[in-house]
Amino acid sequence: MNYLITGGTGLIGSAICQQLQAAGHTVMVLSRNRDKVYQRCGLSVVAITDLNEIGHAEQVDIVINLAGAPVADARWSKHRKNELEQSRIALTEALVDWIAQRDKKPSSLISGSAVGWYGDQGDTILTETSGYNDEYAHQLCERWEQAALKAQAYGVRVCIVRTGLVIANGGFLNRMLLPFKLGVGGRISDGKQYMPWIHHDDISNLFIFLSKKPEAQGVFNGTAPAPVTNAEFTQTLAQTLHRPAVLPVPACVLKLALGEMSELLLGGQRALPAKAQQIGFEFLYTDLHDALTTTLKQA
Repeated sequence: MNYLITGGTGLIGSAICQQLQAAGHTVMVLSRNRDKVYQRCGLSVVAITDLNEIGHAEQVDIVINLAGAPVADARWSKHRKNELEQSRIALTEALVDWIAQRDKKPSSLISGSAVGWYGDQGDTILTETSGYNDEYAHQLCERWEQAALKAQAYGVRVCIVRTGLVIANGGFLNRMLLPFKLGVGGRISDGKQYMPWIHHDDISNLFIFLSKKPEAQGVFNGTAPAPVTNAEFTQTLAQTLHRPAVLPVPACVLKLALGEMSELLLGGQRALPAKAQQIGFEFLYTDLHDALTTTLKQA
């Protein structure tokens, strides 16, 4: 199969690229930085900086769309929100326009999103049919998803993956490690907000699984079957590191430091991967302690 991947240099994208190549597939990666593509994805990938580099005669079977600036790397100023939207929505719109212009279109588009689509919903169990709480994270994800779903008008199968917090050597876990290693980590506010986590291997496997499952379509929660509260997550992380977790971070401090972006940490989603399990996807990691232990051993 011939894959085109956007966001291929990220945590999830680079793992997908490596797995696909190991399985004998051809992989093209759209990125502004060719050198970074080769560094993160391997020298055998085809690195492109513009969709127009793909000739009309070149076959593209499946598109995996993961592009997007990190949502938690800077305060949500007006300028930062524009960056988040351009990197997700505008790129996805350009991708669908490119699909529309091709004579032979890809069969499938597997496009990223996030559990932030649901907004903060306390301890309510959330499946793919659940509603949402209207806040900025929802608005961003909704526009991103709708841009991808427009590919259906051209006969392309579309799957949307609402990814949770990815446990990997990088990303949010790296930002948590230092205070916990120093013994000054702790829950956020009252710790009751849910953290819908997923292991790095499982989320990359899920994208590939959906790409090869022609009957799969629509929204899928990219989360492990056992979400935990922030209090449970921080206690498990502390136990894994053999450190205490006794210094909670007050909500007022986060709101002052992060502004509107604090909703990512103070809110949560008790999201379950109902559809993925219904169609036969098998998780490698369903226990948080196992997921953290394996990841930290590889660090």
